[in-house]
Amino acid sequence: MNDRGSSPPQFDAAFRQRFAELVRWRRDVRRFRADPVPPELLDALLALTAHAPSVGFCQPWRFVLVESPERRSAIVENFKRANQAALAGYDGERRALYAGLKLEGLTQAPVHLAVCADEGAVTGHRLGRVTMPEMLRYSVVASIQTLWLAARAEGLGVGWVSILDPTAVTRDLALPSEWTLIAYLCIGWPQEEHDDPELERHGWERRLDPSVIKPLKR
Repeated sequence: MNDRGSSPPQFDAAFRQRFAELVRWRRDVRRFRADPVPPELLDALLALTAHAPSVGFCQPWRFVLVESPERRSAIVENFKRANQAALAGYDGERRALYAGLKLEGLTQAPVHLAVCADEGAVTGHRLGRVTMPEMLRYSVVASIQTLWLAARAEGLGVGWVSILDPTAVTRDLALPSEWTLIAYLCIGWPQEEHDDPELERHGWERRLDPSVIKPLKR
């Protein structure tokens, strides 16, 4: 539908308050129920990501629904190797804390979604990317945040698994050579709800005071 000339929506105080709650309750979920996600719901969420901002309107996001048990198993093994390598980089109490964290929901989540940037995308005609080519990948990240919030609004949880060897993921999923893996997402109905990050709850890191991230003035 072409909405040119239509009146913009009015986002009242109640909506803004609910949106703030949505942002605060968006969590990186690692504990999922086994209940399936309706395909039509996933399709609707992915369609909504098409409205995410992208530099030069390049729309470079590409999605891969990973359903093959063999490919999922390869991702799980990839995580195990990468996780052991990461663990080796810590010592003492931090190592013990890391070892006790649940860092993925790969064997529980009903939906596995790889999100890629099409580095060969001609859409947008390179506008805004000549001086900052990384903006193409940042545009994909914007689509992931859009998906994350939209999923949360439907009661779904999303977990971003980054403890992976991206080269192995690219090989195991047989991704096109011009696609770069940006995120591997687990999606499903969360087992539990929290308004604080799990890593904060388990003592890995605390939330920065807002005063620390005030913008510099120049």
